[in-house]
Amino acid sequence: MGTITAKDGTEIYYKDWGKGPVVTFSHGWPLNADAWDGQMLFLAQNGFRCVAHDRRGHGRSGQASTGNDMNGYADDLAAVIEALDLRDATLVGHSTGGGEVARYIGRHGTKRVAKAVLIAAVPPLMLKTAANPEGLPLEAFDNLRRGIAADRSQFYRDLAPLFYGANRPGAEVSQGTLDQFWLWSMAAGLESAYASIKAFSETDFTEDLGKFDVPTLVMHGEDDQIVPVADSARKAAKLVKGAKEIYYPGAPHGLTATHQDQVNADLLAFLRT
Repeated sequence: MGTITAKDGTEIYYKDWGKGPVVTFSHGWPLNADAWDGQMLFLAQNGFRCVAHDRRGHGRSGQASTGNDMNGYADDLAAVIEALDLRDATLVGHSTGGGEVARYIGRHGTKRVAKAVLIAAVPPLMLKTAANPEGLPLEAFDNLRRGIAADRSQFYRDLAPLFYGANRPGAEVSQGTLDQFWLWSMAAGLESAYASIKAFSETDFTEDLGKFDVPTLVMHGEDDQIVPVADSARKAAKLVKGAKEIYYPGAPHGLTATHQDQVNADLLAFLRT
């Protein structure tokens, strides 16, 4: 574990586990690299080097007032990859992190990339527009901003059950899982978390997805209440040539935790092909 310094001087925290082919992990909003522990431990035990960083303003990284947009996030990922001289890496992104991966490829290309994985990811565009009528209305994201500005602690407690599908009949989600979501979220600076909402909701990744030229896996829960599958994964997969798709019936947005064994097995199979 350590830090690298981004071009603007922001310290970016990362952890680096295992040895072997490289897999990088980009986390969702408003979490941090710890959200990937279940995948990183499993893959490190199966012969892979796993690198995950805390996005600027989140977790243990510096809380910069600038760069809290997808270009900034992608450039921070590039800074980690270049500082550690990672090559032939598989880039894995969940939710907002999927946008980060897409924008990285759009801005920096695939010279250091072997494969890509988008899990419950926000691309191609979350916001409802004339060109994307199936998207979510701006009011939905305004409500997020109002919620965290007024009482972020309670807001994150209320968001956790939707994130993990704990509000569904028969759901088996531990209190610990809900508590860790709150803990990780509270480690994000309010200014950065607030700005990130615009980044993940209003960024159009259509052109970025068109630049993917490496094997790509798209994974998504069919009962995702945060990033609806019909307006994200199913569209994104059509924009990435040759993308492989895996959909999980009944799975929520936080499927890396609730369906950890299935996700891990599918990731490992894709990495080994």
